[in-house]
Amino acid sequence: MDRWALIIATLFAAIGGVNGMLSLRHGHRSKATIFWMAGALAGQLVFLYLRGQERAACPLMGTGEILVFLAWSLTLFYLLVGTTYRLSLLGVFSAPVVVVFQIIALIPGVLDPTPERLPETDAWRETHAAMSVLAYGALALASVAAVMFLVLNRQLKTHHLASGLFKNLPPVRELLISLKRLLWLGWLTLSVGVVAGVRMPRSEGAEAHLVVAAGVWLAYTILLGVLQLRGITGKRLSLVTVILFVVSLSVFASV
Repeated sequence: MDRWALIIATLFAAIGGVNGMLSLRHGHRSKATIFWMAGALAGQLVFLYLRGQERAACPLMGTGEILVFLAWSLTLFYLLVGTTYRLSLLGVFSAPVVVVFQIIALIPGVLDPTPERLPETDAWRETHAAMSVLAYGALALASVAAVMFLVLNRQLKTHHLASGLFKNLPPVRELLISLKRLLWLGWLTLSVGVVAGVRMPRSEGAEAHLVVAAGVWLAYTILLGVLQLRGITGKRLSLVTVILFVVSLSVFASV
């Protein structure tokens, strides 16, 4: 049942992305993308609920569940942040990321077909896992906004804004505002996750994971500190945001 919910969520996200892209190529935006992504969110919630019931804990055991939770987080932040004004185009760019994450999770062997029920749970551990992955949803969406900025910035410099796709991109200023807000939102959520990680009981292997997570938090802290104190150009901020997110994915390798 949970696998079917994930398949439906993946189809909804794929349809939303394709619908939005086709609309852009014809020179207009389609609000249907938002509804398709909302349907994807509903499917993700059903999957996470069913897996949570089976595990009697937050469903974040293994690569498959982490990917689905991350896709849910990305979809959630898009619906909260990216549905206003012309930023609805963020869904066109984020939908493929959601689809890829969930397709990987659906590959046989990636998602545990018989999730084991945990005998006991720790509140700090659950908070650490949930808030950390939730933070990555905001940071992933920030990276999507950064890519949109880089694309638009290049189009402006080369004076190639004639195509339906690029002429409907949001103004540069709006993209930067959303990028900064998403970075702060991701950093604040990650901060809660790191604090919970410090408080939770840890095994020897968990120490390495916490060190990596703290390193990711410190890197984003430095970036936001430089942004606040000295300022940084939009292009450089976007490049650093994308690079830092890709590098920070190493935190999952240490799980």
